[in-house]
Amino acid sequence: MTIDRTAPERVPLYGPEFAKDPQGAYARMREHGDLAPVELAPGVPATLVLGYDAALEILRDPATFPRCSEVWEEAVGPECPVLPMMMSRPNALFTNGTVHARLRSVIVDSLDRVDPVSLRENVERSADVLIDRFTGDGKADLLGQYARTLPLLVFNEILGCPPEIGDKLVRGMSAIFDTVSAEQGNALLAEATGELVASKRARPGADVTSWMMSHPAGLDDLEMAHQVTLLMGAGTEPEQNLIANGILLLLSDDRFGGDLSGGALPVEDALDEILWTDPPMANYGTTFPRQDIDFHGYRLPAHQPVLVSYAAANTDPSRGIADRRGNRAHLSYAGGPHTCPARGHSRLIASVAIEKLLDRIPDVELAVPEEHLEWRPGPFHRALTALPVTFPPDQALP
Repeated sequence: MTIDRTAPERVPLYGPEFAKDPQGAYARMREHGDLAPVELAPGVPATLVLGYDAALEILRDPATFPRCSEVWEEAVGPECPVLPMMMSRPNALFTNGTVHARLRSVIVDSLDRVDPVSLRENVERSADVLIDRFTGDGKADLLGQYARTLPLLVFNEILGCPPEIGDKLVRGMSAIFDTVSAEQGNALLAEATGELVASKRARPGADVTSWMMSHPAGLDDLEMAHQVTLLMGAGTEPEQNLIANGILLLLSDDRFGGDLSGGALPVEDALDEILWTDPPMANYGTTFPRQDIDFHGYRLPAHQPVLVSYAAANTDPSRGIADRRGNRAHLSYAGGPHTCPARGHSRLIASVAIEKLLDRIPDVELAVPEEHLEWRPGPFHRALTALPVTFPPDQALP
């Protein structure tokens, strides 16, 4: 039997209730099976994919589940708060077929030129600069003073981006992730990427932006701007949440306690756990069937968004709960032809950032009980508003 989900009671993925306990919401949604009816913003319906196998099937079948729909965009209108996160863009995330393959090749080939040793040194150098700013205080907000700023510094260097342009990119990206002032955030993104592309056309350098420009695929300025938006968005907002959530897990979970400064093993274990159970991009991989289709016993209406819940799929009870250490079969970097091409870079940045912090401030502790921490609203990410900690002043090792 096929269940018609075109007009059901929908679970809201916005607001403080969902942000506080998304796993509880996913558990209740599982009563619907592998897919559940949700609302991304007031009056914006969608289907959320909860099952691991169903999610992988969708991610591997872009012909049936393509990445954009002009029909949907016209229906919701330009003021829809989730539109900037889901609208058609000429980048590797929102295109299909040969267009996607061309744009993805530019990103993959350019990222492959990033030297891992230089990237590690970049992260360590940026981490030291930030840690030096608060070591004498005995307290810090490790989100605002560390996790949020570190990826910006790192990606400014990777992209050859002046700090003032990078700051605009991050402010614009944060606005559209939160679905608050999303239209203004989208405009800020367009302004910043245009400035960067113009700057690099005039003065190319040894950076990813310049390498993309010189790629044989021959991207024009609009395509360049959108690839930069994609890289900066994927490299800063989710990365800051991976770093912050990894630090939180290490400071709050007894499984990762003990001597946190004792090496990389607990950090790597913590990242595996976060990527399985609480990924920084919780719900995304938006697709739009071109026609009504039956899928896993559900009727999916044409041109209505179908999102993959990486967080729910990774914790699908039907998969069992095995030891996740070293297990990289999670979907937190998506799957199929749209698998994140920077997953190695992402993990290196997060692990080095956390290791450096714990090496220099080994006695850091949460300043408030974990249950008092607040999470940013929004259907797409898993993001803290702040991560307050305390430590002995001037403890930091040089």
